[in-house]
Amino acid sequence: MKRALGNLETQFFAYTQMRKLRVVRTGDLVNSVLRLNPDQERRLLSRLSRGGLIARVRQGLYLVPPQLPLGGAWTPDEVMALNALIEDQKGRYQICGPNAFNHYGFDEQIPNRLYAYNNRISGERKIGMTQLTLIKVADKRLGQTEIFETPSGETAVYSSRARTLIDAVYDWSRFNGVPRAYEWIRNELAQKRVTAEELVKVTLRYGDTGTVRRIGALLEREGVKKSLLLKLEQSLKPTTSLIPWIPSRPKRGTLNRRWGVVFND
Repeated sequence: MKRALGNLETQFFAYTQMRKLRVVRTGDLVNSVLRLNPDQERRLLSRLSRGGLIARVRQGLYLVPPQLPLGGAWTPDEVMALNALIEDQKGRYQICGPNAFNHYGFDEQIPNRLYAYNNRISGERKIGMTQLTLIKVADKRLGQTEIFETPSGETAVYSSRARTLIDAVYDWSRFNGVPRAYEWIRNELAQKRVTAEELVKVTLRYGDTGTVRRIGALLEREGVKKSLLLKLEQSLKPTTSLIPWIPSRPKRGTLNRRWGVVFND
């Protein structure tokens, strides 16, 4: 970790802070008042990145702290890192899964990485000390979001409360969402933080067949209006196949014939 700044490093931070730069790209310093040649710029950015003073987003793109922290080490927060990465790709994202579960108070566990659906990148990324799990989806699977501002002033795009609940069922294997999501949905309905109408709307737009059948069975158990259940039922094609209520458990239990769901809880 680099602690003492040399003259060039000091000039770099004075330059970026005076101009309130959040990111620096290769070439930015060549034609600046620093008057660096490309080799000097490359070596400077490399030293600062290795020293933990700036964070490499990708080759040629770096995040810069608004001010040097005490001790000289810095890492961007999760949302800053995600925003920089997706903005660079000219894409869209929404924070989902464990981070959204915690954000809305469904789960008290604080994730050690940030999960995000997006339309550009798939896989694991590390920016500074921030770990990202990026789940690439089709454009049509992005939506139903809420925007929040972080303490650092970043704009964070989260899946909405209703979308997060449905995704916990839809993406159950990735997020360990079932059977926990069933209890979350019951509680949210009871507390009137979401409505059955919202859940049906989001299920029809973003759920697959298994999600529609499981949500239909759950809402029928909760006694929601018949007209809402009919909307879900009419979206399904006739089938004789059965699916388990809890996918990770054996398909043994009481059968709900309307939805083809075996209650194995």
